[in-house]
Amino acid sequence: MVFFGLFVGAELDGLTNLQPSGGCDDPKYPYYFKLRCENCGETSAKATCVSLDEVVDLGKVTVNLSQKCKLCGREGSVVMIPGQGTPLTAEQSQKGEKACLMVFECRGFEPVDFAFGNGWKAESVHGTSFDIDLSEGEFDEYDEKGECPVALSKLQSTFKVVKKQGSHGKARYV
Repeated sequence: MVFFGLFVGAELDGLTNLQPSGGCDDPKYPYYFKLRCENCGETSAKATCVSLDEVVDLGKVTVNLSQKCKLCGREGSVVMIPGQGTPLTAEQSQKGEKACLMVFECRGFEPVDFAFGNGWKAESVHGTSFDIDLSEGEFDEYDEKGECPVALSKLQSTFKVVKKQGSHGKARYV
């Protein structure tokens, strides 16, 4: 098994705390990405949807996704690890850093090509909350409370291998 962190970055202008609408651990938020088979290297043609509230019982273990590679037939699974994500802050954005939103335990597959979509939120630096659709890759609006424009652009995402540190209830992935 390999643990992958989903790291996102963006240029935030007057915004902070970019994350899924219900927070990083929103059980209903659908994470869409493609899967690359670790056996044959085939990448799925379409994005796969994984969310915390969808589980598959495989008998000995419960996973969020169980799938077969269409080329070689090998089975793989994805388990989401909640409690590890943090929103992307204005400070991180200014430094060009990314924030880890979610950790995925993958067996047989590697996640690639995360697809941003609808169902995001961020706050202005003046405290106004915005619901954001990232399907187009950018967002701009006017903050009435702060009397200034706010914007989001240059969305980026990457999956990185992360290591588990600690044990049981105190585990962190870095």
